[in-house]
Amino acid sequence: MIGRTFAAMALLGLVSVAPMPSSALTAPLYSQEPVTQDQTPGTFSILGFDPATGEIGGAVQSRVFSVGNGVLWAEAGVGAAATQAIVDVSYGPKAIELLKAGMTPAAIVPAILASDSDPGLNGQSWTKQGRQFAVMDAKGNYAAHTGPQATAWAGHKGGTFCTAQGNILAGDAVVAEMVRAFESTTGHLSLRLMAALDAGQAAGGDKRGKQSAALLIYGEEEWSDLDLRVDDHPEPLAELERLEGVSRERWAIFRRFLPSRRDPVGVTDRTVIEQEIARELAAGDGR
Repeated sequence: MIGRTFAAMALLGLVSVAPMPSSALTAPLYSQEPVTQDQTPGTFSILGFDPATGEIGGAVQSRVFSVGNGVLWAEAGVGAAATQAIVDVSYGPKAIELLKAGMTPAAIVPAILASDSDPGLNGQSWTKQGRQFAVMDAKGNYAAHTGPQATAWAGHKGGTFCTAQGNILAGDAVVAEMVRAFESTTGHLSLRLMAALDAGQAAGGDKRGKQSAALLIYGEEEWSDLDLRVDDHPEPLAELERLEGVSRERWAIFRRFLPSRRDPVGVTDRTVIEQEIARELAAGDGR
């Protein structure tokens, strides 16, 4: 506990530690063209929790290359975060560490903002007033923030075990429809998160277009249940859904036989594994 508390204090600048390079603290997600004050990378994302399985995760789409390279953060038994807009990528790992230290999402949001020294980017303005981020704990409690200078339309909306946020969107219907879709969709968390992205896109999405998407889900193990990225594609959501479907053909079943917290040995008999894969695929389960 002392170590976690020290880490949390260090993140907020309350104790002295070796400084990180300024480039690591404010690295933006770049679009294909140089970012200017009039063209800031935009994103819409959702964090979600499934109380039935304990799984937590997020999904994101944007008109930038490789949006999955810094927006979504999660850790088993801890929670998840999304950081975007005039982005400071370090908000993500900071949020995870503060969750591990026992802070609530509602306390983490103002604490991270207060610790942001607003250094700009390469000597130019990259104001903290444009930051947008959300934090969710391992029980589905969440908090979100949209800075007043995040590029319009920008905002966030919460729902039951979900929070949707975005910037440079067609309008507030994007996040409203994301929440509606998440709450009304049944099935695995991956399907609910992707349904939210589909609904956001149908409502107008990122008003500059679409290019990349990502999906990240954690269960009870240290490694992710699912970590999918579409870095550059004319139809990123369709490609993300295709990859999620491929994961259910074998991987989602096979991974249950790997060593885990509950079963440190796992199952190594390939005949047993293949029989179960065949049975579940024939039944149409896949999860």
